[in-house]
Amino acid sequence: MAVSFNIPASPKINIYQNENFLGCDFTSDASTVDDTKSPDCVNMTRLVPGKVRKRMGYHPVVDYKAHIYGVHHFSTTDTWLVHAGTKIYNLSAPTGEIWVDDDGNEVIDYDERNILFLTGDVEDTLIYDGMAEQRSFSLELGLKLVIMDGKNLYTFDGTTFTVLTGENAYIPTLTISKDPTGGGTDFEALNLINPAFKESFYVAATKEGQEEYDPSTITDFQMTFGGLDSTEVIAWVMDSNGNMVQKTENTHFTVNRTTGLIHFLTAPGASPVSGEDNVIIQAYRTVEGYADRINHCRFGILFGVNGANDRLFISGNTDKGLDEDDKPYSYINYDWYSGQYDPTYFPDTGYSKLGADSSAIMGYSILGGYLATHKDTNEIYQPVIIREGDLVNDQPTFLVINALQGAGAVSPWCFSYLEEEPLFFSKLGIYAITAQDITGEKYAQNRSYYIDGKLLDEENLSEAFAYTYRDFYLLCINNHCYVLDGLQPIRTDKSKPYATRQYVGFYWENIPATCMFEMKGNLCFGSNDGKIYMFYAKKDEVESYNDVDEPIPCRWETADISERLFYKYKKYRYLALKCIPARASSVEIWAQRNGLWEMIKEDQQTLRFFDFNYINFEKFSFSPDNTAKVLPAKVRLRKLDHVRFRFVNEKLNEPFGLINFAVEYTQGGNHK
Repeated sequence: MAVSFNIPASPKINIYQNENFLGCDFTSDASTVDDTKSPDCVNMTRLVPGKVRKRMGYHPVVDYKAHIYGVHHFSTTDTWLVHAGTKIYNLSAPTGEIWVDDDGNEVIDYDERNILFLTGDVEDTLIYDGMAEQRSFSLELGLKLVIMDGKNLYTFDGTTFTVLTGENAYIPTLTISKDPTGGGTDFEALNLINPAFKESFYVAATKEGQEEYDPSTITDFQMTFGGLDSTEVIAWVMDSNGNMVQKTENTHFTVNRTTGLIHFLTAPGASPVSGEDNVIIQAYRTVEGYADRINHCRFGILFGVNGANDRLFISGNTDKGLDEDDKPYSYINYDWYSGQYDPTYFPDTGYSKLGADSSAIMGYSILGGYLATHKDTNEIYQPVIIREGDLVNDQPTFLVINALQGAGAVSPWCFSYLEEEPLFFSKLGIYAITAQDITGEKYAQNRSYYIDGKLLDEENLSEAFAYTYRDFYLLCINNHCYVLDGLQPIRTDKSKPYATRQYVGFYWENIPATCMFEMKGNLCFGSNDGKIYMFYAKKDEVESYNDVDEPIPCRWETADISERLFYKYKKYRYLALKCIPARASSVEIWAQRNGLWEMIKEDQQTLRFFDFNYINFEKFSFSPDNTAKVLPAKVRLRKLDHVRFRFVNEKLNEPFGLINFAVEYTQGGNHK
């Protein structure tokens, strides 16, 4: 009798594969993170869109032995100034003549990889001592670099570093065509940072209806202001040849400083040129607190009439309290603008008071031909104020034309641009000011949803600063760096319905940056330990993967893998990675089983290839294959409804890049 057997079919092998890696997602619950994102991604960055690699490290360039508060570039002479502690140094690398020894020999060193190091005594490059020990900010205007630190304004012209005071600031002419007894035509406003002012008088030969008028008897000239300073008054009188000749106080004239009356010992007489002013008087009148309104500003932007970048708008003055008469005052919601192409002139009429007194101005963005001024979180209703520049009666006027609802800014140092979008940092995340296509109305949209879950938990958010390097927006705080990738904008998460898109985000650790800048194409940063560091630029060199000779630990963690039937038990049998090859690379593969992590494989050979230019017998490979590597791994993970994998590289001078990932599994009974 024949016997038949009922042989059960083999379990169907299912495959989970991911070939698109789009940064981290620290905001969603780990169990709901999209497959393309990582709930725990550290020290990774974009290789190409959709692929990731370990970030490169950095090395020290020079040590100033004091907290770096700012690094400022004057493009006209390609000069770099470093604000370290209370001092300003001239960092003119790598071809600057400053970095030489006593014999004139260069002390700029390069190692075998052509990496720049500056040596020698940095005190030889000192150009000024007296800066405030707080963050500094700079802009270029009128062929000058303007630096502000909340203590003073400073200018640098490529040779001379100057504290911007009355001695070197613009002297305005208040009135022209002025009669000796008063009147005249208003011409310019007082300069807040210079107590000096001029007035230009016209002594006519005759006056209609005044038969007894005699210019030879006119010796008294009335200034607009009394209460003049003790500083010597200067006068110029036109001679018969039409030349202005300087006159001296107490020799050619006397001054009543209380009334502002100037008395000439010899009458200047009528102007030898009909219709042209023939007496100019320069006097000084200090108004308490005028200069500090400007000196105590900490940040600014270039803006002007019809959107021209020809005036310096500044704010950030934190002065407030009670004045000498016990009356309250506050400048936190004020800003001031300079003369056209002249950072040494801040007219006392050139200011705006914006929004609520309790809310400070935090920074600026440019929207086409408009200036957006951002207030802090105390501005409850409309924290973004839009102004437009125009000429009214030949005078610049900056009128408020709109105010936007949205998030208030939390840090004045995070205003930058990414893919032409102006970004700023608020307590709700990193936001962009955008223009709606249909109505043309402007509004703020969140751009950092995926990193907000970690970023917004950081302490001291007001100390964060940001810098745009190529197509990355880098926000640094507490030795961490949060990165938005401008090349990878993606559709918004459904939990952010009012944002049209988000940027792919990354998170870096061990970045002790206090400021960032780009020098000779390389990303650099200053630190609180006084050093300037430069990031390596060659991603294919293994020596680029260290932070000052320390390893860079990186990891990419997958989202929960439960596939279509989340309630079924799975058995994971085989895993494979496709990685970029390197002369030295390795990877640890970890799996999370029931909430606990265990390492299932460490591979120190597969990802390497042999190169005569790099021989390290501790990391030696006989393989000449420098194409993408597939790393297989057998796994034994059973009776799991879901699993999560983690790929780790923590080795010194080892790159790591992830291209594809796949895992095979079978599934059986229901989860119990």
